[in-house]
Amino acid sequence: MIENCDCLQGFLMFRSFGGGTGSGFSALLMEKILADYGKKSKLEFAIYPSPTVSTSIVEPYNSILTPHQTDVCFMMDNEAIFDMCQKKIEIEWPTYGNLNRLIGQVVSSITASLRFKGSLNVDLNEFQTNLVPYPRIHFPLINMSPLIAKERINHASYSTAQVTSEVFEESTQMVKCNQKRGMFMARSLMICTNGGLSFTGTLVKEWRSRSLLSARKAYTISYRSTKSCQ
Repeated sequence: MIENCDCLQGFLMFRSFGGGTGSGFSALLMEKILADYGKKSKLEFAIYPSPTVSTSIVEPYNSILTPHQTDVCFMMDNEAIFDMCQKKIEIEWPTYGNLNRLIGQVVSSITASLRFKGSLNVDLNEFQTNLVPYPRIHFPLINMSPLIAKERINHASYSTAQVTSEVFEESTQMVKCNQKRGMFMARSLMICTNGGLSFTGTLVKEWRSRSLLSARKAYTISYRSTKSCQ
């Protein structure tokens, strides 16, 4: 498959850090890829062990030894996704299917810039350039908004300001951690809209006045303007 590519950009990997296959076999696979395609971009979406939900006794060892093999690692954990399904989407007993659909929506949103026209993150190399200030600090924190229950989707209404404010709350992040304990070196906000980009200036001014961003000086926004967005 790789040999048949006309212009290979890089690799996308999906795995879990906790299990033996996700950390062991995938580590061996990445070692082979690094040896043969060391200069190609390598992005991964990984399920990280959550603070209270554990499925394997060796999760701490696997999660420490395996995460530094790719250029950018988007992390999620089951506990955070369970909470989002229960509290935001109002699913009392989420199944793995519910979790996977939410993860799939997140992956689709992040990689939308690869499929649609735009000026930011248009290839795999730009993800690393824009979001990784230092090679060892390559773990972007994913937040997603809005999350609406199926029963309320036809009559729920969110303004751009509400969606933007909610996306910076801990209840919408895909990893259980305290954002306030650290500093964000870069942030990328991807907005899917069919209303044009006239609100850009107002949005940035509102962020600054409400101190929603703790990043340093620069604000980077990526827009995808579409006729319809599910």
